[in-house]
Amino acid sequence: MVTATHEASHQLFRKHPEALTPVFEALGLPPPVKTDFHELSADVTEIRPMERRADTVLMFEPDMGEHFVLAVEAQTKKDPDKANSWAYYVAYLRAKYDLPVLLVAVCRDRSTAAWAMGPFECAVGPWSTQVTRPFVLGPQTVPEVTDETVVVQQPALAALSAIVHSQSRRAAAILETVARGLASFDRDTTKYWFEVVEVGLESTPTRKNWRKLMENAVTYFPGHGTLFEEKYLEGKAEGEATGEARGEARGEARGEARGEARGILRVLEVRGLALSDDIRERIATCTDLDRLNDWLDRSGTVERAEDLFAEEGPAA
Repeated sequence: MVTATHEASHQLFRKHPEALTPVFEALGLPPPVKTDFHELSADVTEIRPMERRADTVLMFEPDMGEHFVLAVEAQTKKDPDKANSWAYYVAYLRAKYDLPVLLVAVCRDRSTAAWAMGPFECAVGPWSTQVTRPFVLGPQTVPEVTDETVVVQQPALAALSAIVHSQSRRAAAILETVARGLASFDRDTTKYWFEVVEVGLESTPTRKNWRKLMENAVTYFPGHGTLFEEKYLEGKAEGEATGEARGEARGEARGEARGEARGILRVLEVRGLALSDDIRERIATCTDLDRLNDWLDRSGTVERAEDLFAEEGPAA
């Protein structure tokens, strides 16, 4: 059954294969680069006697080095039937593309992760004809991201860390770090990553904590009842009921300006630049979105926070 966690996993690895960094490190390969991947059909049905579909299938084709196929599966619990379906996926993709196949299982809890490592054997007596050993991205193999700098540099890995370690004793600290780091991006990027994590957490208790860290935004996952979607629909219903479209537009603009200002301040803080009270106030009280967007673009490269205003002169 396809769950919200499966969909989040598909979205994450399809659009951001750099989240596979722990896999490549374990294989002794250079960190994955998005341009080296392209998505393949996830349908592994043959003449349709039984429909089978992997979560995500990617082709890894670097300019130099071995090419191979990756099949990524999100696994939220132990499932004895997976021994058969996973073996089928690997054999089918190997035959279809004539390339080695790496099966990657993504698990949130340690017991499921330990089970998913296999090996799963097709054997008669003492003789194994086929052995399936997935590479597991779980609490044992994905690093706990507790450094905001890592979040800023590798948001896909940070999102995966928040999802995979959702049942860890350090889950709250990881979520807070990831949330602060993601808040340093532009408004739409922050919304996107916040929602990827929420959908990946699905029905876990940790999801409630994550929702407390989220801000109002338009959903990237319609129909999944995320906080962004609920708030958007609530706001839309209230606007239709009261007819206060202009007030909503002004409020949205003010909210967007505040979000941009927070993002600028967070980038400067993560980079370790000194921020005086005057600089904080100037950024926080600015309502000019064009100017804020310019400051946000430059906040990642300026050597001093004061340099944001270098071309503008003193504040009026």
